[in-house]
Amino acid sequence: MKTKQILVLLYILVIGIGSTSYGQEEVKGPSKFSAGFLAGYNRGYGIQANATLHNFTNELPFELRFGVGYSIINPGNAADARRIFINNATNGAPEKTGRSIDYRLDFLFPKSIFGLNHSYIILGPRGSSFKGNFKYIGGNEDFDVTSQQWGAGGGIESHFKMAQNLNLVIVLGLDYYFPSTLHGHDTSYSPDNDNVNPRNDNANDDTPFTYKDADKAIGQPRFMPYVMIGLNFNLN
Repeated sequence: MKTKQILVLLYILVIGIGSTSYGQEEVKGPSKFSAGFLAGYNRGYGIQANATLHNFTNELPFELRFGVGYSIINPGNAADARRIFINNATNGAPEKTGRSIDYRLDFLFPKSIFGLNHSYIILGPRGSSFKGNFKYIGGNEDFDVTSQQWGAGGGIESHFKMAQNLNLVIVLGLDYYFPSTLHGHDTSYSPDNDNVNPRNDNANDDTPFTYKDADKAIGQPRFMPYVMIGLNFNLN
C-alpha cells in the first residue's frame, strides 16, 4: 500500500511540474516517434533501448517514453548469501554474477539546462527484475537469488543534433527501488519478516536470519545512479 501511495504522489508531482512553463519553444505539428539506444554506467555496465512519443497532444506539457534496460551489477556477498539462503558450509571457491532488467516509463518535460535548449527533466515509475547467481566451485552449491521491485526515478537529459534525423543523447539520473521479497533456493525473506524457511545464524545462537540480514547480503537494486550516452533516431 505504501508503494502505491508513493507512486500516486509521484504522478501528482509530475503533473504539477508539467503545469509550469519552462521557457522552451513548444513543438507544434503532428505526433512523432523516435527510438533510441543508450549505454554507460547504471551501478555497473548498462544498456537501454527506448521509444518516445513526441507531441502526442498539445494539452499535456510532456513527451512520453518507454524503455527497457539491462545492467550487470554486483549481486552481493557470496559467503553471506550462502549462510542466509542455504547453509553454514564454507567449502568451495565462490563465483557470482548479477543482473537487473529494468522497465521505465518516462515523462520528459522540456527545460533549458545549462543553456542547452534541447534538454529535458525526466520523472517516472520504474520496475526491476533482479537475479544474482552464486556458485561454489568444489562445494556443490549453485543457486539464484531473485526479486521483483517497483520504484521511481528522475534525471536530466540533453540532445545534440548530428544529422537530419539523428541526435546524440546524454543522460544523468538516479532511480530508487523499494524493498521487495528476496527468493533463493527454498527460502524467502520479506520486508515485513513474514519469511519462509529462514536459515539459522550459527554465529548468533542460531537466531533465524531476518530480511535486514538478507537485504544487506544481497545487492538487489536500491539506489541506481546512471550516466549514459547514446543515439536517438527520429522515425517520422
